[in-house]
Amino acid sequence: MTWTFSSDFAAFVAAAGPTVAARPVENTSLLTVMDALERRGPTAYGPGTPFFGWWTGADGRVSGGLLCTPPHPMLLGVVPAAAVEALGAALTVRSLPGTVDEVNVRRPDAPLLARTWGTSSRIAQEHRLYRLAGLRTPNPGPEGRPRVATEADLPLLTDWIDTFKRAAGEPGTASEAALRHRISYGGMLLWEHAGVPVSMAGFFRPIASVSRVGPVYTTPERRGRGYAAGVTHAVSEAAYAAGATEVLLFTDLSNATSNGVYRRLGYTPVEDRVVLGAAP
Repeated sequence: MTWTFSSDFAAFVAAAGPTVAARPVENTSLLTVMDALERRGPTAYGPGTPFFGWWTGADGRVSGGLLCTPPHPMLLGVVPAAAVEALGAALTVRSLPGTVDEVNVRRPDAPLLARTWGTSSRIAQEHRLYRLAGLRTPNPGPEGRPRVATEADLPLLTDWIDTFKRAAGEPGTASEAALRHRISYGGMLLWEHAGVPVSMAGFFRPIASVSRVGPVYTTPERRGRGYAAGVTHAVSEAAYAAGATEVLLFTDLSNATSNGVYRRLGYTPVEDRVVLGAAP
């Protein structure tokens, strides 16, 4: 049983792609990052060199994978407990192709990884994955209407995504290439009131019939008026119209308001993930 680490994306896709794709809900983040790397190349998430890993079990079969796109945390997919333990050991001796200070893992894997990492660690972020069980219309509905964003909206979308990232503590900045790609398939929506954009939401192109909503953002001075619910409802419908049979989203567990909004729209919890970081 062993991890294989590599900077060769094609080798990773060949080895781990089928296993990752077999669990498209739990591996949704892995799949969307893989799609972006395939479409936009190794600099899709920044100038750092991405690296990858796949776990081969005692039977010789690959049963899970991970990837890291600096400066983002390493992203660990669905893997056996033995793989989590072995990853902790690899992090301890720094035998990976790059430096890792944070790992995004499923919550049940976090304690084992923390024990085997061999360093003090802390939970930096907590997220919940939701699945849309049955879309419900906001009641009461917000004033205004949705519209599909166009390239003319790029400056606004860039500014709002950068603001969203700073508020969420996410590294990096908005990618114009990523936004242009989303706009190309109608993947960014704006909610307008009196002709003025007040909120936005996006969805990722469906992969294995699964799409994920995000980000969702409303300017601070316009919050509390139902705009986020309106645009999330609209973007969820758009994801279905684009071919998704499963629509997902992640929330920050520290934001009780957004979690409540999504539950009222019909989203139900699937699992939690945490970002485990090496303590300073």
